Amino acid sequence: QVQLVESGGGLVQAGGSLRLSCTASASGRPFSTYAMGWFRQAPGKEREFVASISGNGGTTYYADSVKGRFTRDNAKSTVYLQVDSLKPEDTAVYYCAGSRFTTLTQVSATTTRAYTYWGQGTQVTVSS
Repeated sequence: QVQLVESGGGLVQAGGSLRLSCTASASGRPFSTYAMGWFRQAPGKEREFVASISGNGGTTYYADSVKGRFTRDNAKSTVYLQVDSLKPEDTAVYYCAGSRFTTLTQVSATTTRAYTYWGQGTQVTVSS
């Protein structure tokens, strides 16, 4: 079982940046064996893909609408999502997700069903 805890959300002005963090408490397997992802969900909308990263950090995928950088520190069991040039439409609850697979294809990485473990989410609000 893997527990994920996000942090770093908050209120930011349009054009600003945020760095979201997600720390995992894992058991049985090294953190580096889990591909990780970020999704977001705005009120009244479906959860949508933001970014993913492979277990060794060598492969990343991003939604076209996101400008940022997804990194991981396996020694700290933590992933980081730096999101830049934020817009009001980026306002949402951002969720960290963990997959049982170490690597994901570009297609599967964008789907919620590829991920087994989910955090509680952190609110990001972008003001205009």
